Amino acid sequence: QVQLVESGGGLVQPGGSLRLSCAASGIFFRIYAMAWYRQAPGKQRELVAGVTFGDATYYADSVKGRFTISRDNAKNTLYLQMNSLKPEDRAVYYCNFKHGSDDYWGQGTEVTVSS
Repeated sequence: QVQLVESGGGLVQPGGSLRLSCAASGIFFRIYAMAWYRQAPGKQRELVAGVTFGDATYYADSVKGRFTISRDNAKNTLYLQMNSLKPEDRAVYYCNFKHGSDDYWGQGTEVTVSS
């Protein structure tokens, strides 16, 4: 059974940092490209960052230079280090991978940036 479990969200002040984790099970983690998406209240879900099985990374323009995606294949875990957080980063963050035409999602972890 495929399972993605995100953690690490919470309340942080503007300029602060958080590290999100996504623990994967039921998949051969190392062969998949993985990604983080987010969905803010009243907005569509958007891609934040991704990492290929070869560790190439890509980022949305809005988070470049502030967020870093990484993976630990030995732990079957995906990470998102978020620095210099802004109020507009507030959203529910989801871990994702694709297998063929199927998308797999975790339950999400909520990030709130507020003073």
